[in-house]
Amino acid sequence: MTKVKIMDHPLIQHKIGLIRRTETGSKDFRQMIGEIAMLICYEATRGLKLSDVEIETPICKTTVKELMGKKLAVVPILRAGLGMVDGMLQLIPAAKVGHIGLYRDPDTLEPVEYYCKLPQDASEREIFVVDPMLATGGSSVAAIQMLKDKGVNNIHFMCIIAAPEGLKRMQESHPDVDVYVGALDSHLNEHGYIVPGLGDAGDRIFGTK
Repeated sequence: MTKVKIMDHPLIQHKIGLIRRTETGSKDFRQMIGEIAMLICYEATRGLKLSDVEIETPICKTTVKELMGKKLAVVPILRAGLGMVDGMLQLIPAAKVGHIGLYRDPDTLEPVEYYCKLPQDASEREIFVVDPMLATGGSSVAAIQMLKDKGVNNIHFMCIIAAPEGLKRMQESHPDVDVYVGALDSHLNEHGYIVPGLGDAGDRIFGTK
């Protein structure tokens, strides 16, 4: 069953409060999206496996820990997910980056695929799918299904703000995918936007309307 982790770290909550504000401009919004992604990534990678390795310090030989097992990849859902990538790569710079392009049909609110490019060895990697918003859940559920169809099975999902409707859909569709959420909001409005939310994350990251 899906493991859902709602972040309670004070820095994450403080920065989410800042990006919710209408007066926060694109530069600050973009920077804080990256910072929040880095902080959520810190929590989401807590379960990575370690192995013992013998090294030599300037003083003596000793045994230290290093990451073992599957390599990592970050897969943002375009375009808003791009805002989370740099923050994550600061923590895991060796990770590869894939891209999944989906847009939401304004009438049906369902996702439509237009692009998918993954690392060649994606099926051998531990994948973190990222998107700032989990609203209806349509895009995220579809993106993860695209990965599974390509043989990727070790998948995690990270978002900054989620609606209960989207989280429920994610759990029902992909019970094997762990979900990491910065804040769980109240509900979706009649247009499929998260309330209170922060508006359109892509527009606010890139300064478009």
